[in-house]
Amino acid sequence: MNAVERWESALEEAETLTSDAVDCIIGTHGDRGVRAIEAVGERRVKGYRDFTVVVGHSEEYVVEGEICECEDTRYNLDPEDPTALCWHVIAAKIADRIDAVDRHDMWYSDVREFL
Repeated sequence: MNAVERWESALEEAETLTSDAVDCIIGTHGDRGVRAIEAVGERRVKGYRDFTVVVGHSEEYVVEGEICECEDTRYNLDPEDPTALCWHVIAAKIADRIDAVDRHDMWYSDVREFL
């Protein structure tokens, strides 16, 4: 079990963001983990029918599983390292496991037309 699987498992068991899980997330992901935890706390993880979206400070990022469209994922992360995740993916994983996704019964592709 890698570090990501450990904190995911801990969150699923506790159904909340415990201090041990926070320590593990930050220990594994550093500043990306801190940013992800802040995004979850600020309810910036949005669930739509077609995508999960993490709202950043200047853009929204579509997350599908462990795939994100952000530049951090594209240019900085090692695709062979299962613990190398951008903060958007980390936030989506955390929010999903502690039921903190702000759910919207609509298609993000429709919402995107208004932005």
